[in-house]
Amino acid sequence: MRLTRLEDISIRVEAAASAELPVPPDRAAAGGLGGGIAALLSELATLLEQLAQSDSPSAIDLRSLPMSPQDRAELERVLGEGEVRATVSAQGLSTVRETGMSGIWWVEHRDAQGEPVAELLEVTRIPQILSSALDEIAAAAATLRAQLDALGTSRPN
Repeated sequence: MRLTRLEDISIRVEAAASAELPVPPDRAAAGGLGGGIAALLSELATLLEQLAQSDSPSAIDLRSLPMSPQDRAELERVLGEGEVRATVSAQGLSTVRETGMSGIWWVEHRDAQGEPVAELLEVTRIPQILSSALDEIAAAAATLRAQLDALGTSRPN
């Protein structure tokens, strides 16, 4: 199934296996994921492998995770910065940033008032919000045909 709208994007969140990774004492007091960053990165590696094998996109909802500022900084450091950035204005402002890991995109959505509503790591070849919806493509074709008709230009055979 091709996803074409923000509300069509399914989100899968898996709890970090905290028993496998001890929380360092300096992180335990500050809250956040602590050793869970390693679990999150491991999950991202698994999702990248699935994407490469079956072209199945997925996403992790960062707002559902108890990330501290240190966790966020570490995640951003490890994922790095990619070459692509995009801004989309549709029912609020969305920003899409390619990370330094091909196939992982940092996507933030805000409502019309500028309040954050979603923050995702999308594991996909291209984030769904950047992909044109087929009904919108069909409408654009009809608009161009109408403009051509208004100009008196005949349709090529």
